[in-house]
Amino acid sequence: MVEFFDPCHPILVGGIGFGEDNVGYMQARLKKHRWHKKVLKTRDPIIVSIGWRRYQTIPVFAIEDRNGRHRMLKYTPEHMHCLASFWGPLVPPNTGFVAFQNLSNNQAGFRITATSVVLEFNHQARIVKKIKLVGTPCKIKKKTAFIKDMFTSDLEIARFEGSSVRTVSGIRGQVKKAGKNMLDNKAEEGIARCTFEDQIHMSDMVFLRAWTTVEVPQFYNPLTTALQPRDKTWNGMKTFGELRRELNIPIPVNKDSLYKAIERKQKKFNPLQIPKRLEKDLPFMSKPKNIPKRKRPSLEDKRAVIMEPKERKEHTIIQQFQLLQHHTMKKKKATDQKKRKEYEAEKAKNEEINKKRRREERRDRYREEDKQKKKTRRSLD
Repeated sequence: MVEFFDPCHPILVGGIGFGEDNVGYMQARLKKHRWHKKVLKTRDPIIVSIGWRRYQTIPVFAIEDRNGRHRMLKYTPEHMHCLASFWGPLVPPNTGFVAFQNLSNNQAGFRITATSVVLEFNHQARIVKKIKLVGTPCKIKKKTAFIKDMFTSDLEIARFEGSSVRTVSGIRGQVKKAGKNMLDNKAEEGIARCTFEDQIHMSDMVFLRAWTTVEVPQFYNPLTTALQPRDKTWNGMKTFGELRRELNIPIPVNKDSLYKAIERKQKKFNPLQIPKRLEKDLPFMSKPKNIPKRKRPSLEDKRAVIMEPKERKEHTIIQQFQLLQHHTMKKKKATDQKKRKEYEAEKAKNEEINKKRRREERRDRYREEDKQKKKTRRSLD
């Protein structure tokens, strides 16, 4: 401080109260400043100015659900408050502070990224996030299945005993216990025995949705702006975005998160087996016709039909009658359509006349009521 003393930089000397020299976890209610363009990301370092101190820390954002669970947020909400847990020197509750991402005076945007107030300092604050474990059945016995690739050890299975699982098709189940001794007596770790409400298939995928605890980093880096030259800007830990820009590293892409073309194997279903007793009582249309399909046309299909003169004459007369009937039906249909249009036009005309008549009646009634009211008012006066 003596070596780089700057007379243009005032120094404010103060003291801290009892208990404020301890370091621990603090929970604050934080909101992104409305003039700051970008949202804040969890685990991105920020500089906080709180009480007599300025230091850099790594917050973890969360929101409180209805059941009191603190669910981790990847980004801060756009227009509402959220909870922020971070590590640093303890301050009394209801202490306000502001947050920055850097101290440079040359940035184009608004420097203050968020405003917040300390709610409490709690070492037991538990922030959780969702996890989804995926497994596949390796052996099925009626409504019991042995699931692999979901857990890595029997200790994990013991931790999740009694948890609910579900297949893609919606069949619910429950984790019972490790099943390595029941799978052909193989000493293989991470195979769980699960029971389901219905029998599942080997092609089913089994999901387990659970919550895992998120650790808040114990990072606290005091600012030393008074211990360096005036023209030098203090630089602390950089964010992921700044490191990617400096090192020219592209944003990592998770291949599992990309959309893919759905390719499903064509399932072959076994033929329907109808018991003989039931088949005997079925109507003829519903009975299975067990006549194999011929590859070549039969003799009856290939045989040409040659009519005699009498049959040809009868066939011609029938065709003429059918043509006459078709012509009559077509003419009748056109006549019906014409009558329907005339009826609709007449109906619309009558409706318009009735509407006009009702309007006149309503007007006369209102006029008479108004006259009666005026007459009553004159008699009272």
